[in-house]
Amino acid sequence: MSNNSMADRFYFSNDTLSLINKYIGSTFVIKYGGSAMQDCSLQSQVIKDLSLLYYLGINIVLVHGGGMFINQWLRKLNIKPLFENGIRITDSPTMDIVEMVLIGKVNKQLVSLFNQNSINSVGLSGQDASLVTASPMFDSSINFTGRVDSVNPKLLDLLLSNRFVPVIASVASDYHGNRYNVNADTIASAIAVAIKAKKLVLLTDTPGVLLDLNDYSTLIKELDLGTVNSLKSNNVISGGMVPKIQCCVDALNGDVQSAHIIDGRIRHSLLHELLTYDRVGSMIVL
Repeated sequence: MSNNSMADRFYFSNDTLSLINKYIGSTFVIKYGGSAMQDCSLQSQVIKDLSLLYYLGINIVLVHGGGMFINQWLRKLNIKPLFENGIRITDSPTMDIVEMVLIGKVNKQLVSLFNQNSINSVGLSGQDASLVTASPMFDSSINFTGRVDSVNPKLLDLLLSNRFVPVIASVASDYHGNRYNVNADTIASAIAVAIKAKKLVLLTDTPGVLLDLNDYSTLIKELDLGTVNSLKSNNVISGGMVPKIQCCVDALNGDVQSAHIIDGRIRHSLLHELLTYDRVGSMIVL
């Protein structure tokens, strides 16, 4: 599916108005990452679309990664990015770069884009106010790739009640102050549960769940947990889609009403997914 396969403009319809009425006052957690972040024009458009949702009365929490930017800076510093089974191996020098790039660069760039749209946003990481407590994913004292142990929603509740948009980098720490690089999908899912969000949306580099990875017309637009389990057992859901689906399932089991996987590379995909009944990605429900 190319960027040109969808109209560059989003038009309001009667369906859109009914959905807006349905969502006013709700909270959506959006995870933003992948190559959709590399295109400055597309990045600006995503923030404009989020700003529109905000002005329509929807509370927004944005969680972001930035793996491609981390890799760029590692190479600039002659540090080779290392992965095992698709998961970044984060040694101490890499953790320093992860923290600097995600918190110091990417996070503030996204906050700046919100500012340009007259949205009050606050840049955070999982470390702020002990928002996300993490622990090591691996039994190694030199690998700082982490998993989410708990989420403290107090700061987010305070910000959302005052109509701020939290922008959260996927870095967290444990009770001893050790820093961890945590998968942004996982943090977004855990936060969605903790703040009782209505929706979790993963902006990715794929249209959603496909019956045939080579045929975008085989997109499955709606799945329940039974369908998910069947597709996993038949290896239709495999590889990098497995952890994304698991994050969605975890959110649903935590009382999030629906989870969506959509292609963030397509202009206005967020609006088409959330404000039309046709939608453009995969929606997972109980």
